[in-house]
Amino acid sequence: MINSELPYVYDVEIVGLLASPAHRYAGRPGATVPDQAADRRDRLEIRAGVGIVGDRYAGRPAHRDAQVTVLAVESLESLATELGTAPSDPLLARRNVVLRGAEVEALRGQEFVLDSGAGPVLLRGGRPANPCAWMDAVLAPGAHRGLRGRGGVRCAALSDGVLRLGPAVLRSALPLDATAAGAARPLGRLRR
Repeated sequence: MINSELPYVYDVEIVGLLASPAHRYAGRPGATVPDQAADRRDRLEIRAGVGIVGDRYAGRPAHRDAQVTVLAVESLESLATELGTAPSDPLLARRNVVLRGAEVEALRGQEFVLDSGAGPVLLRGGRPANPCAWMDAVLAPGAHRGLRGRGGVRCAALSDGVLRLGPAVLRSALPLDATAAGAARPLGRLRR
């Protein structure tokens, strides 16, 4: 079923995984980056309709369509080049899954599968994962504005599964351009 509906197949790499039982970037940005070592994972357990086991947003109704956030590491690398800084730790952006080799922003409104060897995890891309003001403090000055349109995608978990660091396969219903992975995409109409 998944193969026929999602005919485009891409080899990607999962370079970062994060699940956080607590909010790390609360309030106004400070001068000190909060400790985040405990949030780094080698694997994430995903539950359909719930999200990531052990994450603070798992099972919360307000996050039904934003249970898993996915980001292209190329977005952070492009931003670092534009800002003239060294590339930052990609998990400082606080996205659950950081991929290399995928045009993540094109997955808004699309179902897609990630499979890191433990079976396929079906996700539905939703609204943009807009960056917060903390990005200027933890990545580089200008990162908050620079990540708009390429800060990742909030996704609904449609199947159970496990994601692991390392090589993975991404399946989608539409063709993706890996060379556009770090490019900004329009955010669409903003609500007033």
